[in-house]
Amino acid sequence: MDNLIYKLNNLYYSYLGKIPALSGVSMEIKSGQKICVIGANGSGKSTLLQILDGLIFPDTGEVKFGQQVLNEKKFQDDKFCQEFRRKVGFVFQNPDVQLFCPTVEEDIVFGPLQLGFSKAEIKQRLDKLAYALELKDLLKRLPHQLSIGEKRKVAIASVLIIQPEVIILDEPTAGLDPLTSRRIIDILIEENAKGKTIITATHDLHIVEEISDLVYVFNNQKTIIRFGQPSVVLNDNALLESNNLVHIHSHKHKDKVHVHPHLHLDHHAGEH
Repeated sequence: MDNLIYKLNNLYYSYLGKIPALSGVSMEIKSGQKICVIGANGSGKSTLLQILDGLIFPDTGEVKFGQQVLNEKKFQDDKFCQEFRRKVGFVFQNPDVQLFCPTVEEDIVFGPLQLGFSKAEIKQRLDKLAYALELKDLLKRLPHQLSIGEKRKVAIASVLIIQPEVIILDEPTAGLDPLTSRRIIDILIEENAKGKTIITATHDLHIVEEISDLVYVFNNQKTIIRFGQPSVVLNDNALLESNNLVHIHSHKHKDKVHVHPHLHLDHHAGEH
């Protein structure tokens, strides 16, 4: 129990008090685990991640981070808020949400400056990340001039520079070319090897086995229908089909009709 970092008990959440987004979600996440959350658009994945990051709070049910219950009152305590933001980093699905400074460099260092890191330490971390993520030539650029892949790498850098214990990512490879996706996956694996907890929501089932020890499947009732090891979950075609994660595709070849599943990849539509 000592290494339990999150404990969620029977969470319910609705938008505007009437649009259900989570219905009775319970889960436990241990320090150092790699967790993936999969499900169709609108199944509650992004809502769950925002609750884990303390951006929104459940209508009913309880979220514990270590021994602390996460609620609005807790985040009104400046000391707790700063400590939490040092420990937990969130990479949004849309990198434009995170990039708001005049230059790439200013965006990356904004978080650690707000959290009170020394300028010397920030410079050292920035140099290391710029090299690792191949961002050196982009540091003086305007963020809105970057490609989607470049923006996503900058958003990830703005989280990694804080060196949080928990890294939460919403669709980190959506819309990216294979090479950029590979680099981001490698970075997540490297961070996990250092002891970081990695929590990822994704539609890209191709990457799930590499970036998770445990997979949670959400259904259209906004709750967890299944969880388990990625190899077991990903081999359950009936489960994936019924939850709109693969679709059955048929085609004709030499007068025979072949039916096989196709993965649903890179859904760009926003979701609750």
